[in-house]
Amino acid sequence: MFSFSIRPLIAAAVLAGSATFAQAAGTAICYNCPPEWADWAGQIKAIQQHTGITVPFDNKNSGQAIAQLMAEEKSPVADVVYLGISSAFQAREKGLITPYKPAHWASIPAGLKDPGGNWFSIHSGTIGFFVNKDALEGRPVPHSWQDLLKPQYRGMVGYLDPSSAFVGYASAVAVNQALGGSLGNFKPALDYFRRLKQNQPIVPKQTAYARVLSGEIPILIDYDFNAYRAKYQDHANVEFVIPREGTLSVPYVMALVKGAPHADNGKKVLDFVLSDQGQTLWANAYLRPVRGVIRPEVAARFLPAADYARAHVVDYETMAKAQQAFGQSYLNEVR
Repeated sequence: MFSFSIRPLIAAAVLAGSATFAQAAGTAICYNCPPEWADWAGQIKAIQQHTGITVPFDNKNSGQAIAQLMAEEKSPVADVVYLGISSAFQAREKGLITPYKPAHWASIPAGLKDPGGNWFSIHSGTIGFFVNKDALEGRPVPHSWQDLLKPQYRGMVGYLDPSSAFVGYASAVAVNQALGGSLGNFKPALDYFRRLKQNQPIVPKQTAYARVLSGEIPILIDYDFNAYRAKYQDHANVEFVIPREGTLSVPYVMALVKGAPHADNGKKVLDFVLSDQGQTLWANAYLRPVRGVIRPEVAARFLPAADYARAHVVDYETMAKAQQAFGQSYLNEVR
């Protein structure tokens, strides 16, 4: 009969458990934090450096993040979530997020945060055309929504799926408003996408930044910050265009997930993205930070204020309420 003490095994188990806890204690799970979008790669690196918290990359879009949070509602995995503004209202209504007012809460404009603390804006972007000029092969840079319908751009225009990705829905709202629609009447947008379908557009579900740089998608309906990043950081021959008919300015928000397994770490992440360091990083990535001024040398790289005067705001809660119905209409009538 073998004789041995279980004490070393217990000690080893305790040590292993402690190591696992320590590792978990240094982690915060963020849904919809893709490294190629809005320089989340740089922001996540800074979060780790300044707080010691590791945030794994996550390539979901807003719609996929909401769906995952719903599926995991009884046993949450995520700690924080990053969403397009309309998805934030959905998350609140479905009880997927919980109030937390981070540091610098008071400096966020009233219209860019939930009064109860359920979500808050961290930055915003403007919808327009992200154009790879080399991939146009001599064609002129388009400057209007109507230009994208021209046969010379057949197979060259991309937009994210508006039934899934928030940027796709924001693009639909932008074109709808520009062509005379309203949040209660999406007929102009649906008509537009039906016409654009005849021009063989490319419709990815996920961020398509790399596909624009490679020339696979020569023209992408996307945010200004992606185009500026391509031009000034990746030194690509690209241009950003705010269409003549008008467009939309859109906030992006963050929130603490209800029942977050690492809620304290999640709160530290939310504090950091609103800190001076976090807001400066967003600005350096060509997003408009919700608090603080963009450094002059960075601001000089944006299109002139006269162009941005064509970028409008809407009632974002009404926009949120219209999203599901529009997505279904798009699936039924366009795709």
